[in-house]
Amino acid sequence: MFTFDQLAGFIAVAEELHFGRAAERLNMTQPPLSRQIQRLEKIVGAELLERDNRKVQLTHAGQAFLEEARRLMALADRAPVTARRIASGRSGLLRIGFTAASGLSILGPLLEEISGILPDVDIDLQELVTGEQISGLLTGELDLGLARPPFNDEVFDSHLLYSESMMLAVPENHPLTELNREVRAEDFKDEPLIMHSPTQARYFYDLVVRALPISHSNVVHTVSQILTMVSLVAAKRGVAFVPHSATFLGIQGVRFLPLQGGDNEAVELHAIWNRKVENPALARLLRDIEFSME
Repeated sequence: MFTFDQLAGFIAVAEELHFGRAAERLNMTQPPLSRQIQRLEKIVGAELLERDNRKVQLTHAGQAFLEEARRLMALADRAPVTARRIASGRSGLLRIGFTAASGLSILGPLLEEISGILPDVDIDLQELVTGEQISGLLTGELDLGLARPPFNDEVFDSHLLYSESMMLAVPENHPLTELNREVRAEDFKDEPLIMHSPTQARYFYDLVVRALPISHSNVVHTVSQILTMVSLVAAKRGVAFVPHSATFLGIQGVRFLPLQGGDNEAVELHAIWNRKVENPALARLLRDIEFSME
């Protein structure tokens, strides 16, 4: 394999078209430069320069090789700079997991703040439920998660990003929209319910059954995504308990009503990360970000 010294020698001769001037430019004598070019041509397996006593010029192979040699030298010059930028957290890749609901409220402002701190870092976004995010953070496939509690605070560090109340989503023109007050438990005791999955949406499921007297005999649909719940409400399949951020979905035919006690069991969204931070970009972000989205 050829060396960078051989490439530098060839580039100098190709640009000067004169061995003497090229050698002077490289602060060396002409004989070792000539030997470098000869060894390079032997390694490449093609004649790169035509030379006689009067002139030096590039062969067709030399012209093609010159472009690649310049590209290789440029990469070699950039490599230490790139390594230093990545080590300092100014370049690289930050992999962020987020829940679908967080995309409705906090994701946009958070990404804007991250871009201001890490303008040259690429962001890889992955929509995942909290359990999948925790797995990704443990394996190193994710650097940062936007997830719901609970999580192991001995393994993960966290910051509360957002807290919101639960609301009741009902079809447009539903009788409950005429109450002009907070909805009480007795108001929906006979309503068909669209509930969160106790396995795929465990956080919301636990939150609702802990805060409200749910009659499971009234459950007509069990789903995992907020968007699906609200769409089913719009189709008049029942009523659903959703976080306030669901109001941003803009689905027609749905009203969102305040629940009595809805603020007592607030829906929380946390930024979480493995305490063993290995990604320099994440370390830089955690040092500089203000987490001012609450």
